[in-house]
Amino acid sequence: LGNISERRTYQLVSGHRHLPPFLVANPGLNSGFMIPQYTAASIVSQNKQYATPASVDSIESSNGQEDHVSMGANAATKCKKVVDNLQNILAIELYTASQALSFGNGKTAPFLESIIGLFRQKIPIVKEDRVMHYDIVKASEFITSLEIDVKELF
Repeated sequence: LGNISERRTYQLVSGHRHLPPFLVANPGLNSGFMIPQYTAASIVSQNKQYATPASVDSIESSNGQEDHVSMGANAATKCKKVVDNLQNILAIELYTASQALSFGNGKTAPFLESIIGLFRQKIPIVKEDRVMHYDIVKASEFITSLEIDVKELF
């Protein structure tokens, strides 16, 4: 899921799909969403490293009495890190997609438009370079706090 999300983010910042490169009006002067996409790609790679089975790192202990040690706690810790990372990858995609929609080249479903409207109340459109870390944190918090009424989906 994280890999697919990052690839969608990449498509949005790549200068294709009738969108400006890096999703800013002056891409030569501003880096725009280049760094958030790099960040998402890096987090995806980190998740791939976390996906290595914990059991391959077992080592004998207790003076040879325990030759195969459960690595369950390590596996659970890595799983938690992957889930936390996934939330940040999805937050970056939401942040990037909302910026792409701001260029007015198309509309999305009314339900998604309402989500983007709520999102924009927390995080403004990027017009020029700024530290985006805080926006990504807010985007992640937005995802966590979002409550969706199932009736709105259908």
